[in-house]
Amino acid sequence: MRFVIPLAVFLGLAVMLGLGLQRDPRALESALLQQPVPVFDLPVLQGPEGARLTPQALQGQVWLLNVWASWCAPCRQELPILVEMSRKDGVALYGLNYKDQPAKAQALLRVAGNPYVASVVDADGRVGMDFGIHAVPETFVIDAQGRVRYRHLGPVTPEVWNDKLMPVVRAVQ
Repeated sequence: MRFVIPLAVFLGLAVMLGLGLQRDPRALESALLQQPVPVFDLPVLQGPEGARLTPQALQGQVWLLNVWASWCAPCRQELPILVEMSRKDGVALYGLNYKDQPAKAQALLRVAGNPYVASVVDADGRVGMDFGIHAVPETFVIDAQGRVRYRHLGPVTPEVWNDKLMPVVRAVQ
């Protein structure tokens, strides 16, 4: 009898662990889905001195926000894909350079190519936290009303672009 309670606790934990392991970690729900994009006013990484970007400036257009950093290996791998795909489909792609050094980020874009209409500097990561960033890279689809419509965790591949991101973009245009 005294083994029943520990056995029940063990079995309960085993079931919960088993269910958790079956979930796709890339399918984490974002609390931001269908919510307004977090408000930010950040400096632009490359552009005129003092240039800044806010989500309000992008109202009325569908856009993608790719969270990236020069220190992130998957981000480096996805840059050429983002360059090719964003040009092919003519989608407005913006970057959020997360917890990075601007000089290193600029150097990477010069070498790997710059897929972004503009990339903003989130040096302290506060805006990333507002977006609920788990890890970089992450990519968000934002509709013309400024609501987050989709979130992809992990690097963008041609398959992710064509099968996940673009259907959402087309649906909200």
